Amino acid sequence: MKEDFYDILGLSKGATAAEIKKAYRKKAIQYHPDKNPGDAEAEANFKKAAEAYEVLSDADKKARYDQYGHAAFEGGGGFGGGGMNMDDIFSQFGDIFGGAFGGGGFSGFGGFGGGGQRRVKGSNLRIRVKLTLEEVANGVEKKVKVRRKKQASGVSYKTCTTCGGSGQVTKIQNTILGRMQTAAACSACSGSGQIIDKRPSDADAQGLKVEEETVSINIPAGVEEGMQLKVPGKGNEAPGNGISGDLLVAIETVDHDTLKREGDNLHYDLYISFSDAVLGTSKEIDAVGGKVRIKLEPGIQSGKILRLRGKGISSINGYGSGDLLVHVNVWTPKELNKEQRVFFESMKDNDNFEPKPEKSDKSFFEKVKDMFS
Repeated sequence: MKEDFYDILGLSKGATAAEIKKAYRKKAIQYHPDKNPGDAEAEANFKKAAEAYEVLSDADKKARYDQYGHAAFEGGGGFGGGGMNMDDIFSQFGDIFGGAFGGGGFSGFGGFGGGGQRRVKGSNLRIRVKLTLEEVANGVEKKVKVRRKKQASGVSYKTCTTCGGSGQVTKIQNTILGRMQTAAACSACSGSGQIIDKRPSDADAQGLKVEEETVSINIPAGVEEGMQLKVPGKGNEAPGNGISGDLLVAIETVDHDTLKREGDNLHYDLYISFSDAVLGTSKEIDAVGGKVRIKLEPGIQSGKILRLRGKGISSINGYGSGDLLVHVNVWTPKELNKEQRVFFESMKDNDNFEPKPEKSDKSFFEKVKDMFS
């Protein structure tokens, strides 16, 4: 017996549209192929969650399912998730990840051409691109080599005799709702409406040949680890008059030696000597735009956080830039020579060396609060 769609998403039958979307997003992230490479069970759960969401997120389909269960989709008209690959699901439901994955229409078909004929869409390709923090901050154009299927030179096609060039076949079946007519992609031509007439020897059964191509990818500033961008039309081509799939680009980031990212803000740990803390100094520190010099006032306390506004990462949503937060750490010497020890011992009872925090000297929790304000 087929598993209940509500059970798959961990929901009750009265779930709202927002709850359904939230539950699907949680499941999709849990079983995402990037998090479960080579895990067939996770892939199956990923597809089941997408199938359940496709039905429950559609008001009409949900109403039919609530009344008749899986019987409402016998013979077609449902999701058919078993025939979709991962990239199909990414293209159909990419927006569920909050923009992290490429959106778009159903990957199996690219819409309709002349005369109502479906245009088959080629499969998507997926690659990973590594970025430095500087590239993340400023945006970058990357040129990558991609091996993609393209129509071979000399291949020709003719109208499919099974579907008459429409790309689909019609079936009439009896269900508990009565006689229902459903349309499905023609198996003879895979929905393209065309079959191969002539094929060169170096092409596959669909008239395609793998070729290497250099693709330019414009990556905007502010992207994050795990985001996925889409380059339209740079996936595999489709046979006949179909349209090309997309190139899905997964973002990876390389750790910086001294700067740590948190959202659009950057953090830098600055260590200074006890003498510099007492007397004050200026220091040159790293920033994504190059070195910057900051001034430290005499008597600066360990734990002080200096905020350099606008020196962080540009927001991918266009809301300006984050800040660079400099964490001041006063380094206490672990060993002293005789002269140094005598000096500090003489300062033990000196009133000037006694801690006297003022109201302006914020506590640790207040500093953390300020970091996120």
